[in-house]
Formats: sequence, C-alpha cells, structure tokens
Amino acid sequence: MRLLKVLEVLLLLASISSFPWAATDNLSCMPTRSKVYRPHRVTVTEFGAVGDGVTLNTKAFQNAIFYLQSFADKGGAQLFVPAGRWLTGSFNLISHLTLCLDKDAVIIGSTDLSSWPVIDPLPSYGRGRELPGGRHKSLIHGSNLTDVIITGDNGTIDGQGSIWWDLFHNKTLNVTRPHLVELMYSTKVVISNLTFINSPFWAIHPVYCSNVLIQNVTILAPLDSPNTDGIDPDSSNNVCIEDCYISTGDDLIAVKSGWDEYGISFAHPSSNISIRHITGETKLGAGIAFGSEMSGGVSEVWAEDIHLFNTEHGIRIKTSPGRGGYIQNIYISDVIMKNVDMAITIQGQYGEHPDEKYDPNALPIINRITIKNVTGANIRLAGLLEGIHGDNFSNICLSNIILNVTSPHPWNCSYVEGYSNMVSPESCEPLKEIPEDSSICYPANHLKPQQSNAIRLFSPFIKFIAM
Repeated sequence: MRLLKVLEVLLLLASISSFPWAATDNLSCMPTRSKVYRPHRVTVTEFGAVGDGVTLNTKAFQNAIFYLQSFADKGGAQLFVPAGRWLTGSFNLISHLTLCLDKDAVIIGSTDLSSWPVIDPLPSYGRGRELPGGRHKSLIHGSNLTDVIITGDNGTIDGQGSIWWDLFHNKTLNVTRPHLVELMYSTKVVISNLTFINSPFWAIHPVYCSNVLIQNVTILAPLDSPNTDGIDPDSSNNVCIEDCYISTGDDLIAVKSGWDEYGISFAHPSSNISIRHITGETKLGAGIAFGSEMSGGVSEVWAEDIHLFNTEHGIRIKTSPGRGGYIQNIYISDVIMKNVDMAITIQGQYGEHPDEKYDPNALPIINRITIKNVTGANIRLAGLLEGIHGDNFSNICLSNIILNVTSPHPWNCSYVEGYSNMVSPESCEPLKEIPEDSSICYPANHLKPQQSNAIRLFSPFIKFIAM
C-alpha cells in the first residue's frame, strides 16, 4: 500500500513536470519538456499549399492558422509542414499552436519585398534599427501569445537573405531588414530541433518575452553576411538557450534591452538568462555578446560550456555614453576558444545612436562581470577592456584563464577595476588588486538550475508516505 502511494505521487509529479515550464528558485524558465500534445492537427497542404519552391503559399499558411485559432481553448492545435519547399511571405502565429516541420521540409522566405509587410518600430528602439521609420515584419511572427512551439525533425527555415544583404551593401534599403523569427510580448515559447539559414537580419529575436526555450537549433549564414546575429534575446526574462550550433556573420548570441533614450524610457530589462552548450564561429562578431543596445538593463546571465573557433571576439560587452542602463551580475564559465582575434572585449565607446535626442550624460553601469575557466589557442589579444572616463567599469573578475596569445601586448585596459587570479598571460594592472570583499565577484550559484518547486513541494510528502 505504501509503495502504491509513492507511485501515485510520482505519477502526479510526472504530470506536473510535463508542463512546458516548471518554476525554479533562481531561473524560473527552467524547461522540462519541449513538446506538448495537441489534440487538433492539420497539414498546410489541406489549405492549398504547394511545396514546389515556386508557388507562393502565404495565404495557405495564413488560412491554416486562422482555422486553427478556433481550437486555442480546446487543447491547442498543430500545423504540420510536410516534405517539400514551401515559399511564403510573412505570417503570424497564434497562441496554443505548434508549428512542426518534417525533416525534409523547407520554409522559404519570398524574395519579393512586398511579401514582408512593414510594421511599427519597437518602442524600446524608437525607430527601425537600421533606418528611421518602421521595419519589415519577420518571416514567422507573433505578438501577445502564450504557449507557442516552433519545432520539427530538423526541418529548415530559409530566409533567402542574399537579396537583403545586397540592399544593405548597396545602401538601397528603405526600411530595416526583417528577422526570420520574432515573437513579441509572448510567454511560454519553445523553438527547437530546426535549422535556420540565410536570415536577412537577426535570425531569432524574442523581444518583451518571458519563459523562452531555444534548444537544439542550427543557425547558418555566410560569414561575411551583414548583421546576421544568431539568437538575440531582447528585453526578455527567463530565457534558456542550449545545445545550439551557430555560424553566422555577426554575434552568435547577443543579449539586448533597448536603445538609448527609448530603451531607458521603456525600462524593460533582460534578466535570468541561461546559455549552455553553444558551439560556433563568426567572422565579424562575438560568440557571446551583450549590447550594444542595453539601455533597459541586462542582469543575471549565466553562460557555460561555450566552444568558439575562427571568431573575431570571444566574449564581448558593447556600450557607450548615452546608453544608460546596466550590464551586471554576469557569470561566464568553461569557454574554449581557438583562432580567436580578441578573447575578452569590453568597449565603452561602441555603436551609434538612434537620433540626436539621446543624453550623452546617461552613462551605463557595467558591474560584477565574472569570467572563469577559459582556455584559448592561437589568440591574438587576450583582452581589450575599455571603460568610460568618469565611469569606470567595476568588479570585473577573471580567474583560471589560460590563453596562447600571439601579441606581445596581450592586455589593453583603461577605466576598469576588478580582480584576476590564475590568468595567463598576466592580466593588466587595474585587475591585479586582491579584493578585501570577495562578494565583488558574481558567483556561479545564483543561476544554477534548481529542482522545480513542484518536486521540492512534494518531497517531504514522498518521504512521509514511504516511511
């Protein structure tokens, strides 16, 4: 009888943990499952889609999703994309939806710019990121959604970005380029088991979102393609990014939170972000980046097990006077670099401004940045750490870092303060002070995933009935 009770409780715990999200002590986005059963399912071909790579299927995707909206309160629905090449323009997702791609399915973005409508700028940016005015809607878009899954058996989403890159290089863009996937003001989002290629701009952009899991994705773009960031969580919280391979023309992962006075006013920070098991390369960007749009604040970011090769910057923080905001409580550990130009970069004079209305006296706070357990081979420069005159970046803590550096001057530091231990080549003078208070360094245990509240809640009960 006692054993049966234990089994009953374990089954109850299993049912609780089967929800896509289970709260934890410190990182409440800790995922438990990336798939959810949907009782209602349709295939895009039922709505007239043709997977020949030529027929434009925007209406088919839109009509299928409109039909599935009636099942949102009945357990949700799944839209299946079978094998084929499915040309489409932008389309919107709905709540309680799974967009699922067959392993041989390719969703292809149209090269007709009119298939990508122009929408309003983000309020935390005040204008398009590249040009004043609006911006093109992402290929897969959604706003104010809950419980959205974009997944597949490693199917592909191809933005056909070359036409957009040519417009950028030729300076003939009229509106800011689109992302492949952008979800706004949404929660309980899963993006998994897919390949994203040739994004016109940033590939995956969750903005003003919470409880986001991005897992087992591959993101590819030519190494010389402009601004093709991989994953950019922006003014979002409780984000988990793990087990991804990214090779693009810009930052593999960049944590952002708005631009100058617009980001300061909107005041929506990025926080509680876990980044794990990432491998990749970028010719023009960084492996793990923060900013330069960080005016709403970035904090509580934990990154580990990062493998970078053939990359310009390993770890990079970008900001400037006028940004305001903060980047603080960052913990990065277990990083392996090979053929990297600059291993650690902190720049206080980086990036342009949206307009002339920014306040040059709005200085950013960069504080409690911990980087440890880093190895690197064929590194040109160990660190370029440049704060702002009158606004020293503080509590920069480096430990157990061993880099094979080719430059005779491995560190270049100014307007920074902090601590270093077991760093080779020996770090710069501002980081050689032994701290009187060890709490200046941000420790690892703040963001380590914990057991779920549900399991912790029921643990005493399990012990009681098993006695």
